[in-house]
Amino acid sequence: MGEFKIKFRGVRGSYPVVSKDVMKYGGNTSCVEVHAGGHLIILDAGTGMINLGDDLTQKYIMSGSNNDDRTPIKAVVLLSHIHHDHIQGFTFFRPLHIRSTVTDVYGNVNYNECLSDELATLLFGKSFPLDLGDIAGNLNIHDINETDAIILRKGESPILKRIETENDIEAKDEDVVITCYRSYAHPQEGVLIYKIKYMGKTLVYATDKESYHGGDRKLANFARNCDLIIHDAQYTTEDYMDSFVPKQGYGHSTFDMAVECRKQLNAKQMVFFHYDPSYNDEKLDIINEQYKTIDPASILSYEGLEINLL
Repeated sequence: MGEFKIKFRGVRGSYPVVSKDVMKYGGNTSCVEVHAGGHLIILDAGTGMINLGDDLTQKYIMSGSNNDDRTPIKAVVLLSHIHHDHIQGFTFFRPLHIRSTVTDVYGNVNYNECLSDELATLLFGKSFPLDLGDIAGNLNIHDINETDAIILRKGESPILKRIETENDIEAKDEDVVITCYRSYAHPQEGVLIYKIKYMGKTLVYATDKESYHGGDRKLANFARNCDLIIHDAQYTTEDYMDSFVPKQGYGHSTFDMAVECRKQLNAKQMVFFHYDPSYNDEKLDIINEQYKTIDPASILSYEGLEINLL
């Protein structure tokens, strides 16, 4: 049986923080490393992607005595959206600058825009020494939507297939299948929620989404009975409802909203994710102890946390 392993590289929202008070949970922005069926999948490209890239580059160097002998790095990057905290680490991902690297990036912007053009504008050109076209590695950027499935098959390039329902996918047993839907519960252009299925196990990545009164029915239908959901939990309920600076409408959930969601979709396990940068280790420790009692099936993410679904 293959592997289905998840490692958290960055768990913060909004902007990265560096302080002795955040060393336990980490200060990097959103990035989750997934290994499934021999494929590397990277969920979002926040600053946590930088350390991941350094580790991959070191492994690449150690794989052979010269570039011809070394094992190329291949990665699929799934962008939930293109707010800065989800793309800040992309240009500093060292494997992009190695000629043999193959990186396939998937995401979505407005219907009249192109993801490649948006990334070129936001990350390269005037904000970086290189233009998008100057990247040394093989970089392929794809626009996807709810009618697409990505199939990762051993020995083949990623397959992008148009589907009406998931029954149209026709995947083989060893395939990794990725689907998504767009949630509009995050300004300005919504966010993609991803589902990764492999060997009968399911991972759902649902960051940067605000919940609704009575729960999120669309997410519940999409993710029902999943083995693990990574869910946005940027605020405590007290901060969300703060009378001076309320966070309603910011596009983020509370820990309580996330718990309600987990129960509604009957997820076996949930990991809280995307913490407000002002939450230090002490505050997160208090939250952790509180939710051990409220919902034992939910845990707090931290940089370096590893979970194996197989």
